[in-house]
Amino acid sequence: MSSELRYLDFDHSEDADGHGSFDAMASVAPERLGEVQAEIDRVLAWAEAAFPDARGALDEGAVWDYDLQHTRDDARFETLALSLSGTADFCAALRERFGLD
Repeated sequence: MSSELRYLDFDHSEDADGHGSFDAMASVAPERLGEVQAEIDRVLAWAEAAFPDARGALDEGAVWDYDLQHTRDDARFETLALSLSGTADFCAALRERFGLD
């Protein structure tokens, strides 16, 4: 994991079509939620800047997409789950930019 990403530790998988998926989940105390959201925002801002107007359904020809889920487990923890998917070129660029394995 890159030192730039403190909370997001991505797992990577690929499908039969050559699309990749990076999934990360962070469960934090409510006072840390803003830090996690800022890290997610930084990753998404990079994706939009590096691949502008290319977000959408991959099976319809888009280059990348994401899903973000936020749950509150109880009063002590909130969980953010980010899933980024993309073409091989997008995944290679994401790996390089954030030092992902």
